[in-house]
Amino acid sequence: MPRLLPSLRPFLQALPEVEAPDRKIIYRERLLWTGVVMLIFLVCCNLPLYGVPVNKSPDPFYWMRVMLASNRGTLMELGIAPIVTSGITMQVLSGWGIITVQQSKDDRGLFSGAQKFFGIVLCFVQAFLYVVCGTYGPVSELGFALAFIIGLQLAVAGCVVIILDELMQKGYGLGSGISLFIATNSCENIIWKAFSPTTINTGKGTEFEGAIIALFHLVITRSDKVRALQEAFYRSNLPNISNLLSTILVFVIVIYFQGWRVDLQVKYMKYRGQQASYPIKLFYTSNMPIILQTALVSNLYFFSQFFHNRAPNNIFVRLFGVWKDEGGQSTPVNGLAYYISPPHTFGEIIGDPIHSIIYIVFVLTACALFSKTWIEVSGSSPRDVAKQLRDQQMVMKGHRDVAMITVLNRYIPTAAAFGGMCIGALTVMADFLGAIGSGTGILLAVTIIYQYYEMFLKEQQGLGDTYQFTE
Repeated sequence: MPRLLPSLRPFLQALPEVEAPDRKIIYRERLLWTGVVMLIFLVCCNLPLYGVPVNKSPDPFYWMRVMLASNRGTLMELGIAPIVTSGITMQVLSGWGIITVQQSKDDRGLFSGAQKFFGIVLCFVQAFLYVVCGTYGPVSELGFALAFIIGLQLAVAGCVVIILDELMQKGYGLGSGISLFIATNSCENIIWKAFSPTTINTGKGTEFEGAIIALFHLVITRSDKVRALQEAFYRSNLPNISNLLSTILVFVIVIYFQGWRVDLQVKYMKYRGQQASYPIKLFYTSNMPIILQTALVSNLYFFSQFFHNRAPNNIFVRLFGVWKDEGGQSTPVNGLAYYISPPHTFGEIIGDPIHSIIYIVFVLTACALFSKTWIEVSGSSPRDVAKQLRDQQMVMKGHRDVAMITVLNRYIPTAAAFGGMCIGALTVMADFLGAIGSGTGILLAVTIIYQYYEMFLKEQQGLGDTYQFTE
């Protein structure tokens, strides 16, 4: 196993690669490249697949769309699924010691190349599995040639996403492509539901889908202004102003908690008087707990729907989940899938409190456990941080070198577990308040946007590292 990465070298040399910049990219140029990458992603999100008939059946992958930044029936059908799956798999294999990666530049390059190679393989595997499993209709009806063309479109679009992410990671853009795509997709969803000019006949007359446009339309066209305002704020069939205000409230709360941290004072062993602070944030693992929790639930939903469609009366399948088609999407109404899905209204919370309690306990526990697990496999555990500090010849101020791990153990696991629970609690709150999109989508968008804000501040201040130096 340790020789696995070097054995992939011949394959890695044949992969398309973005060359690292031979000069420091100025901030404005990086901002421009970030905008170009975002524009390409948005175009792919709205470009329909050639040869795919309009499908009005319930979307079996509805629950995964937010996290995977994917749009049904478009080139972004796969979204970031291949690259996320590849990244998490490689990190886990490395964290468990199945693949050994040294700190040398060559080993790091091999690891990144292997991750890209695995991602490209997954693009083709997932693309043709989508087609073979009948996502766009039976292959016998599509024909072999058209089925191949559809699969090829999905695979090539997935490879483009990997190249765009590599472009960002090499320093041409700001942050990573994955973060940019998730934030863009979530924000696009929120903006569309706030300002959508699409009209829908609800039975009470024609209404606009966008909450803000609907507010002005209802106030102007209805003679009873009070009832018009009530409908604009509380209509249940389309996005309303209450949903929009809830979304803004969640944004503000998450940004507030982002500033919570503990600064550990460190100093250089070589340079007397040179000190710095190592910040341990409340959200120590950022949005990773909710990404992993959503990935777990999404896969459970997928397999539950798969078995329910084929054996709806089987007792074990029904324990796994019972599904019902509502409003163009499949919704769990019983079984395990139902109890780990969020209640969407206060009426549902009051009507089935057991469902609400199980959902809250599940999300908080899963996020806390995933957060603690992630620090071990991602190289951010107390042991890893202590090694990084020692490699840079830094020690904790007021403590001996041997006590560094003890001090870090006092803060990092607690911040990881409690921060993961806080992320889960904010997700639950967003779901209960009926925020636009979903609690997961909003949390991902806010945490990623805040990361971009921090990058902007670092660029302005000329800081490129984790440590904040003091006199």
